This record gives sequence, C-alpha cells and structure tokens, in this order.
Amino acid sequence: MLSRKNKILLAKIFSLFSVVRGYNILIIVIAQYLASIFIFAPEKRALDVILDWRLFLIIFASSLAIAGGYIINNFYDAEKDLINRPIKSMLDRLVSQATKLRVYFALNFISVLLLIPVSIHASIFFAVYIFLLWFYSHKLKKYPLVGNLTASLLAMLPFFGILMYFQSYYIGIFIHAFFLYILILIRELLKDMENIKGDFANDYQTIPVRFGESVAKQVVSVLVLIAFIPIYVLVSYLDIGYMNYYFYLSCTVLIVFLIMLWKANSVSEYHKLHISLKLLILLGVFSIMLIKPDVLVSGKILLEETL
Repeated sequence: MLSRKNKILLAKIFSLFSVVRGYNILIIVIAQYLASIFIFAPEKRALDVILDWRLFLIIFASSLAIAGGYIINNFYDAEKDLINRPIKSMLDRLVSQATKLRVYFALNFISVLLLIPVSIHASIFFAVYIFLLWFYSHKLKKYPLVGNLTASLLAMLPFFGILMYFQSYYIGIFIHAFFLYILILIRELLKDMENIKGDFANDYQTIPVRFGESVAKQVVSVLVLIAFIPIYVLVSYLDIGYMNYYFYLSCTVLIVFLIMLWKANSVSEYHKLHISLKLLILLGVFSIMLIKPDVLVSGKILLEETL
C-alpha cells in the first residue's frame, strides 16, 4: 500500500502530466521521427535517422519547449479552464502555480542549452520559438483569428526546425504542410466554439465571442474548402503512393464534418467534431509511412513540369 505522502506525490505527477499534455507530446515525437524517416530524409536508412544524435537533441528539445508552452498556456488560462474544463482544471490545480512556473523556466532553459552542441542557430531558433509560445499565451490568443493563425503556426514550427536540419526544401513537403496547417487551424477555431463560455467570461475576443457562432461556422467552412486544394494537388500531381487513400478518406471526413458542423449547436457536439479532427490528424501522422519517398527526394513532380 502506498503511503499518503506517496499518493500525493503520484497525484501531482499525474497533474503535471495533464498540464503538459504528455500524450500530445508523445504523438508529436512519433510524428517528427516518421516525418524525418519518410519525408525529410528518405534517402537515409531508417536506423541511421533514429540513431542521429543531433536529430534526437532537436526532437527532445522541441518536446521540452512544447511542454513549457503547455504549462504557460495553462497558467494564463487557469480561470477560463475552470468553466470550460472543470474536472481537468481541478486535476491541474494539484500542482501550484509557483511550481508550474519553476518547471516552465527549467524546461525552457534545458531546451535551449541542449541545442548548443547541434548548432547555435538551432538554439536561437528554439529560443525564439519559446518566446513566441509565451507571447501567444500572454497576448495573441485573446484576439480573433490572429490567435488561431499563430497557434496553428506554432504547432508547425518544431517540424520546420527539423526541415531546416535536413534542408529538405521540396515543394511536396510544403504542400503537405499547408494541408496540415489548415486542419490545425480548423481545429483551433472549433476549440474556440467549444470553449465559448469560458472565453466570453474572461474577455477572450475569439471569433465565436466577437462575431457569433454562425460567422465562426462560415470561416471554418471556407477553410474546409481551402483544404481540398492541397489534397487535389497532392493526389493529382504528386505520386505519393498509398498515402493517396488517406487523402481520399480526408475528403469524405471533411464533407461529413462540414454537414455536422452546421447541424451542431451545443458544446458536446462541437467537442465530438473536435475529436474527429484530432483523429484525422493522428491518422495522417501514421499514414506518413505509406508515402512514396523518392518523389520528395527528387523534387521532380508533375506540378513543376506543368508550371
């Protein structure tokens, strides 16, 4: 049997894991390695990529920075989370705000320090990334659309750091990244619709709060239509192997999503739509293994020939 002291310690560990969203970070790490193996450096052996110590430091440092970002976001959102996520909020409060801040500064310091052996440029890149995470949580997230655009960009930046490391500047990668960016942006807007009560109570000027849910649905609808553009380009002009099937599925899911969005009018319905998008993004992560790698290596795609 665990003593009371050990139970409290275990509860605080779970609380901190909840604050930093460890499950999300694990998925991001998997996505970074899969992207490195199948997209950024497909000409290399998978084992060589996995054993690359510089890549390991970049991914590990990005994980620490992202964890720090979740902590500072949780710190600023403490009041609205009491309304939007009361159960999770009570778990998160098992760790004091002072402790969260100490862990936040420690994670950021270690993150920047770890990257010095890789390169000073990588260290500076992640220092800027950490600053942007703080600035987003402190200021930008309270403004309509600006906050959503910034949050989506911040979700993509760790992958951009790996892209710069491998110097894989191929058009197919950027088209794929644009599709992912649109999906994340849609998810961010959906989160605002789901969290409208807490945002309104704490004067967060999100699109649903400022302009209403109908306008938010219109913006999401436009973004869904935009998402079909990179899908069309990737499927029609880029031979990406069996990953085509993921994009065919994405089209179906997005059409159903759009229909259900206009029928939704409650927090629970928005939450279900949010979960469906998260699952689509998660499936996209593992679908990377289906991609045809030599297309991205050569960079000679039919789109370039057409242009």
